Amino acid sequence: MSERTGFELTFTNPFPADDMPAEQVVEVFPTTAVGSGGYPIYVDRTKIIRAEISDAGQVRMIASGGGQRPQSPSAVHRLPPADD
Repeated sequence: MSERTGFELTFTNPFPADDMPAEQVVEVFPTTAVGSGGYPIYVDRTKIIRAEISDAGQVRMIASGGGQRPQSPSAVHRLPPADD
């Protein structure tokens, strides 16, 4: 069994509609980069969502492109270990 070191970030849509769910869950995984707080930078599979996540699970969202204003997640959960 290997340690799966990612997190699930839950984002709440402030304006839910029929074509947009009220919540979206995104899995992020560590990169080799470190943020300004000294903690690892995590990204989703598209590399659009970027976040610095502390050992205590505190999240600082990072813009991945110009003009972005990233929303903070409403919940953060460490992913369980994965079976190999």
